[in-house]
Amino acid sequence: MKKLLKTLSISLFALSALFFVSADAPGLPSVKLKNLKGQSVDIQDFAKSGKPVVISFWATWCSPCKKELNNIADIYDQWKEDYGVEIIAISVDDARNTDKVKSYVNATQWPFTVLLDPNEDMKRAINFQTVPYTILLDKKGNIVYQHNSYVDGDEYILADEIKKVAK
Repeated sequence: MKKLLKTLSISLFALSALFFVSADAPGLPSVKLKNLKGQSVDIQDFAKSGKPVVISFWATWCSPCKKELNNIADIYDQWKEDYGVEIIAISVDDARNTDKVKSYVNATQWPFTVLLDPNEDMKRAINFQTVPYTILLDKKGNIVYQHNSYVDGDEYILADEIKKVAK
C-alpha cells in the first residue's frame, strides 16, 4: 500500500509539474478579428508564423498607446531586418470608432498589421484590463513576455526581449 501511495504521489507531482511548465508559456487563443479591409483573421495564425511576433493592444483615445506604436514604427524596419519580427497592433476601440482607427492608421502609415477588436473578444481571452498592453510570442507561438503601460524607452526593453527569442 505504501509503495502504491508513493507511486501515485510521484505521478501526481510529475503531472502537476507538466501543467505548471506549460502554463509558464501559454499560447494565443483562437480569436477571429477583422483587419482594416474588413477581412476576418484568426489571431492564432500569427502565432504559427515561425517568427517572433509582438502584439500591441491600443486605442485611438490612448495617448501612450499611440506614442508607443509610433516609436516602434520608427524602428520596425530595423527590428524586421535584425530579428525577423512581426508586429500586430490590435485596436480595442468600439465599433463606433472604427473609422477613427482607419483614419489614424492611414495618417500615420504604420508599417505593420492592424486588427480591430471592437467587442474586446481578444482582450477578454487574454485577460488584461488596460491599454497599452504588449505581448511577445516566441517562434513557437508561446507568450514569453507581457508588458502593461508605456513610457519612452520601453521599446528598447522590448527589443532586448525580441533579441532573446529571435536566436
